[in-house]
Amino acid sequence: MEESFIGHRQAAATARRHSICRSLLTTWRRQYRNGELGSSRPVPFAPVTVAKGTPASQANPVDPCPPPDCQVEIALPNGRRLIVPVGVEPEALARILAVLDRQ
Repeated sequence: MEESFIGHRQAAATARRHSICRSLLTTWRRQYRNGELGSSRPVPFAPVTVAKGTPASQANPVDPCPPPDCQVEIALPNGRRLIVPVGVEPEALARILAVLDRQ
C-alpha cells in the first residue's frame, strides 16, 4: 500500500508492477486510509538497506556457523538502533521489538 502513495500517479504504476487491477488497488487504498483492512493499528514497515561488506567472491553465503561476534543492526522507525547477535531467537527479538515499539 505504501508504495502506491509515493509520488504522482504511483497507484497505476504500482498496480502494473504487481499485476493487479488498478480499480482493486484503488479500493484497497481507500480501505487502508480508512483503517478498514483488519488491523487495529497500522503495521510499521522499515526500509532495509544492504551495506557493502566482503566482496561476493570471498563471502560464504551459506555459512552454517557464523562467528560468535557476528551481529545485525536494526534501525527502528523511531530512530533507535538495536544490535543483536545473528543467532538471536526470533521470539526473543519479537518481545524486545514489541517493548521498544511502545516507547
